[in-house]
Amino acid sequence: MSDERMMHLAVYALGTGNHSAGWRMDGATARHSSLEVLQQIAVTAERGKFDLFFLADSAMMSFNDHPSHQSRLEPLTALGALSVLTKDIGLGGTVSTSFSEPYNVARAFSTLDHISGGRVAWNVVTSSADAAALNFSRDKLNEHDKRYEIAGEFVDVVRGLWDTWSEGAIVADRSTGQFLDDTKVRELNHAGTHLSVKGPLNIERSPQGHPLIIQAGGSPAGMELSARVADIVFEVVQDPAAAKQFYDTLKGMAVRNGRQESDIRILPGVMTIVGKTEAEAKAKLDKLQSWVTPTNALALVSARLGHDIEGLSLDSPVPDFPLTERSQGFSRTLLELALREKMTLRDLYNLIAAARGHWVLCGTAEHIADVFEEWFVERRADGFMILPPYFNQGFADFVDLVVPELQRRGLYKREYAEGTMREKLGLPKK
Repeated sequence: MSDERMMHLAVYALGTGNHSAGWRMDGATARHSSLEVLQQIAVTAERGKFDLFFLADSAMMSFNDHPSHQSRLEPLTALGALSVLTKDIGLGGTVSTSFSEPYNVARAFSTLDHISGGRVAWNVVTSSADAAALNFSRDKLNEHDKRYEIAGEFVDVVRGLWDTWSEGAIVADRSTGQFLDDTKVRELNHAGTHLSVKGPLNIERSPQGHPLIIQAGGSPAGMELSARVADIVFEVVQDPAAAKQFYDTLKGMAVRNGRQESDIRILPGVMTIVGKTEAEAKAKLDKLQSWVTPTNALALVSARLGHDIEGLSLDSPVPDFPLTERSQGFSRTLLELALREKMTLRDLYNLIAAARGHWVLCGTAEHIADVFEEWFVERRADGFMILPPYFNQGFADFVDLVVPELQRRGLYKREYAEGTMREKLGLPKK
């Protein structure tokens, strides 16, 4: 492949595996609240020259949800530890705008950017479960579009705080006694609709200036935020045509916001199950699916659709549910797929139990590389967020088998570039 454009890969790190039963595989890790497990994933990702190690988060505990959602490390604390145990890979973590303050978020990510040498990304979420609000002295979340309205102002304030310091503000001149050039530090004095923040930040400008912004909202409000501020977009996708439409639409929206198409990297989430033969890969998937429990799967389907399906016949067609306030990107993608394919609730149940609503790609390294190459060349994606079904072997299979095949085809780098995460990804410095 002669095009200079290169594929990007990220790993969605869930210590019990992205499949709800992945932790039951022989030799699989079974802890998400373990630095040792997360370090093992990060080291494997660096061996595969991955661009991003990604830690999701939630502000609540759910008894019947995915195992990694029941006990998990707070992302920024974990990424701080991982930053000194890794060298090149980008480190992305989730912080909700619904339960945080811009000053704290700006300061924390700037600190991590300094510690890591410029390798940090903030995954901006608004949160979608009212149960989480109960942990923050609230009865419920704001409605969907208002959450995104607040998030847009929140992100602007965080970026504004990062800009309250110019480069070279700390002089530290022993001969004159001048430590700070205060002409290069300014107050923010933001007084907006929802937020009021004076500034400046009390930490100097970080290596990237602005740590990267990750966004995953698939609703119109989420896409507007992505088009305006996101560097990486994590997409929920099942259908090639829908993926192409999303890709072209979001890139066009970015241009209308005064940006370049290449300023945003779109990474669909995909669970890859790799075998040396198609039969071996299928056997792995069948084994994982055999462990899915009805309680777990029903909870996952209800959470993704935003509707309680307990009590409905699993062999009946998927109802044309209306979208709710929860996870509209997931709901829209799954409901469109179900109606298009005339799926039953049991079909959807099996799909969501496997990858929580994400795309499942099962087969040999050559087959997976064929699909990735088609999506990349046809500009349905700039790369992929890999959701290994279990760790560490399920991830090592991808790194040891699929990555070399992508490299052989000239689609993927063989070595890391120098510099910060922005520089490695070829994104403009902020």
